[in-house]
Amino acid sequence: MMASLPATMKAIAIKAPGDASVLEMVERPLPCPGVGEVLIKVMAAGVNRPDLMQRRGLYPPPRGASDIPGREIAGKIVAMGESVEGRASGDAVCALVTGGGYAEYCLAAAPLCLTMPPGLSFVEAAALPEALFTVWSNVFDRGNLQPGETLLVHGGTSGIGTTAIMLARLQGIRVLATAGGPEKREACAALGAEAIDYHHENFRDRVMSLTDGKGVDVVLDIIGGPYLTRHLEVLAPEGRLVIIAVQGGPKAEMNLLPIMLKRLTVTGSTLRPRSLAEKAHLASTIREQIWPWVHSGKLRPVIDSTFGLEEAAKAHQRMESSQHIGKIVLTP
Repeated sequence: MMASLPATMKAIAIKAPGDASVLEMVERPLPCPGVGEVLIKVMAAGVNRPDLMQRRGLYPPPRGASDIPGREIAGKIVAMGESVEGRASGDAVCALVTGGGYAEYCLAAAPLCLTMPPGLSFVEAAALPEALFTVWSNVFDRGNLQPGETLLVHGGTSGIGTTAIMLARLQGIRVLATAGGPEKREACAALGAEAIDYHHENFRDRVMSLTDGKGVDVVLDIIGGPYLTRHLEVLAPEGRLVIIAVQGGPKAEMNLLPIMLKRLTVTGSTLRPRSLAEKAHLASTIREQIWPWVHSGKLRPVIDSTFGLEEAAKAHQRMESSQHIGKIVLTP
C-alpha cells in the first residue's frame, strides 16, 4: 500500500516561535503508520487556539508527536499499521491527532477515528473532533452537566463555544453565552443561547439577573485568572467551574469562602497530553452519545471560513483577530 503513495508530502512547519509569518510550507517525508495507526490523506484540517500557542512556543507537542501543527483532520485512510481492526483503506474518517494535521497526509491512532456519515463534508468533519472531545470531557464529564441545569459558556461564537451551546441545547439544557458585539450575540441566539454582550454588559450582573439570583450550575471558562472571583459568585450551590484555557492569564487571588459555603467544585483539564486510553474512552462515548446527532443532521459545526494549506498564516491571523464565528478550516 505504501509503495503506491508519494515519498514526500507538503506540510506547514514552524520556523521559529513567533507571529503567523513563521509558518512556512515545506516538504516532509511521508509518515509510515505504526502499530494501531492509520495514515490519512488529509482533505481538511481544523485550526485551533492551541495551534497558535504552539506557533508562539507556548505549547510544545508531547514527546513523540509530530512538530507539525494541527490537532484534528478529516480525510480518507490510505494505509494501516499492524493491529488495526474495523478500518479499511478508503474509509472516510475524521480524527483527533496529537499533531501533524497541517499537511497532505497525517497519522492517527485508529481508536480516535470517527467514521464520517453520509452528507457530512470533509470541512465539517474536520471541525468536529477537537471541540467534541474537549466539550464532552469538560462540560459533561468533569462538569457533570445535567438536563434541567444551566450552563454559562464564555466565547460563545468560538469553535468550542458553538459546540458547547449546541450539545447542551440538544439535551434541553439552558445556556447563557458571552459574546462581543451584536453580530456575535445574534449568532449565539441563533444556536439557542441567551447571549450576553460583554462589551456593554457586566456578565456577572447579567447572569444573576437572568437566573433570578440563583446563578448557573456549570461555567465553561476559557479566560482564567481575571474572571475567577466573578465565576465563584455566579455559580449556584453545588456549581462546577470547569477551566479549559487561560486566555486572560493563569494566576488569580481566590476567596475560598464561596467554595465552602456553596459547596463548589473547581476543575479543569487539557486534552493533548492525555493518554491514548483516555482519549479512546472519550471517542467511544462520542460515538455512542453524540455521533447519532451527527448522523441525523441535528449536529453540524458552525464554519466561519476555509483557507488553503498554503494560507495557514492567514487562517491564524483570522483566529487572532477574534472576528470569527465558528470554526476555521484548512483545505490542503
